[in-house]
Amino acid sequence: MAAAGPYTLAELAAALGARLEGDPGLQVRGVAPLETAGPEEVSFAWGARHGRAAVGPFAVVERRARIGRGSRVGALCFVGEGARLGEDVQLYPRVVVRDGVQIGNRVIVHSGAVLGADGFGYAFDGHAHRKIPQVGGVRIEDDVEIGANTTVDRATLGVTVIGRGSKLDNLVQVAHNCEIGEDVLLVAQVGVAGSCRIGSRAVLAGQVGVADHTTIGAGAIITAMSGVRGEIPAGTVWSGIPARPTGEFRRIWAAQGRLPDLLRRIRELEARLGELEKRSK
Repeated sequence: MAAAGPYTLAELAAALGARLEGDPGLQVRGVAPLETAGPEEVSFAWGARHGRAAVGPFAVVERRARIGRGSRVGALCFVGEGARLGEDVQLYPRVVVRDGVQIGNRVIVHSGAVLGADGFGYAFDGHAHRKIPQVGGVRIEDDVEIGANTTVDRATLGVTVIGRGSKLDNLVQVAHNCEIGEDVLLVAQVGVAGSCRIGSRAVLAGQVGVADHTTIGAGAIITAMSGVRGEIPAGTVWSGIPARPTGEFRRIWAAQGRLPDLLRRIRELEARLGELEKRSK
């Protein structure tokens, strides 16, 4: 009778006459179905249904994580404990999906993105900034695409949500407890502070900054490099720092170009007024 395990993959391949792809020194301690297998257990797959699920070299999938049919986890990715990936999800190399993050179907996440890092929450006690535990979650709904080196922080309590069909460009930051609606576009270097609400089909152009607890209505457009706070009505277009309706912003911008000439004319009028005052004495 053969000795009880563990066995290396090389030993199993030799015993089965099989071709090995992977680390020959990796030890195996048991057998389990795909739905429950852990990092030290082997399983089996057959047909196209199982052949399309793939985990790349040096990727880590923690216990109780679930990866849906047809999903692909690239090299050096990390999928944390209890995380859930739906069907046909694509994680490109070096994506981090932290514990408990929920990802829907047909989601694409590009390299370097981090989903579920701690929100930026601290309380000053008179001596130091004390960390507030961030124990909420992140939910990425169906058909979302997340760009390279983008971060979506977990909620302090509750859930940070990226709505169905929304697209986040590279280098976007979404802070804790934000709710991003459906089909929203966040262009490169947008930063959204904590507890913001962005309505469906809104568009935030490059480098827009959104202050905490801001609400942006459905279909609103914020033009590039604007700074937003407060309430932005649905379907409106805003620009500038601080952001204001774009028509008003353009009038102010046009007036700014005339300021040097207006100041010169004011100085001339002050000088003439001074001369008149001298003559009247």
